[in-house]
Amino acid sequence: MHLAPRVLRRAISAATIALLATAVGCAPQPEEKASDQASGSTATTCAKGKLATQTSGKLTIATDEPAYEPWFEDDKPANGKGFESAVAYAVAKQLGYAKSAVVWQSVPFNKAFAPGVKTFDFDINQVSISTERKKAVDFSSGYYDVRQAVIALKGSKAAKATSIAGLKGLKLGAQVGTTSLNYISDVVKPTQQEAAFSKNDQAVSALKNGQVDAIVVDLPTAFYITSAEVTNAKIVGQFENQGGTPEQFGLVLDKGSDLTSCVSSAVDALRKDGTLAALEKQWLSDAVDAPVLK
Repeated sequence: MHLAPRVLRRAISAATIALLATAVGCAPQPEEKASDQASGSTATTCAKGKLATQTSGKLTIATDEPAYEPWFEDDKPANGKGFESAVAYAVAKQLGYAKSAVVWQSVPFNKAFAPGVKTFDFDINQVSISTERKKAVDFSSGYYDVRQAVIALKGSKAAKATSIAGLKGLKLGAQVGTTSLNYISDVVKPTQQEAAFSKNDQAVSALKNGQVDAIVVDLPTAFYITSAEVTNAKIVGQFENQGGTPEQFGLVLDKGSDLTSCVSSAVDALRKDGTLAALEKQWLSDAVDAPVLK
């Protein structure tokens, strides 16, 4: 599974250019409703297959290259395999565009939400919705709620946990001031004092060295850690969101795009009818063996 460059790039981007409203695992800020996010014309028609797209009759979708699993499969966004590829085609269908009418374009991650006119209709690339980024681009409604996950070394007692109760007697750690640490204290409520680290890489080192039994990070970061940093570790499971507005990935559109409200409506419909949940289970939860811990 080739995840390291993709997810690492997001982690580095969040830390260095301060475009994310929250750092990895940090408490997400409340997001506006889709109607508030859509800064395009409210008079825009969402007639199926007849939107004011870059190319008439076509829908141009962008993502980075290479495109890594489990978001895409075989570095081929156009094959419909992988969570984001599947979501992109589901949105296209909702908008009235068949698979044959979708055109893929390669756009670097940072460029997707940088100021400037876009050459795509929307970009799908694990971009977290943030107030800062909204100054330069539009976002659709969120298509993926970022969850917190537990990582443990393979073969350890922690790796065998299948429920929150199974984590209570363990030494758990996470970065200080984060949602990850809050999940340990507020959701797991372990019998041992949780370990708080100033940086995420310190938590990873503690896991490697056996100073903690498991660590909690957001799920995309868990993909990276288990595939590149600690290959003898596994994702034990993920937590359900505990109320409030979660950190979300959104589709990126040009600032003031006439398509924003239509694309948001399409995402909302896919969430409402269960399509997003089904795709998440197929390509993320099942693919990385990250069952929900209850």
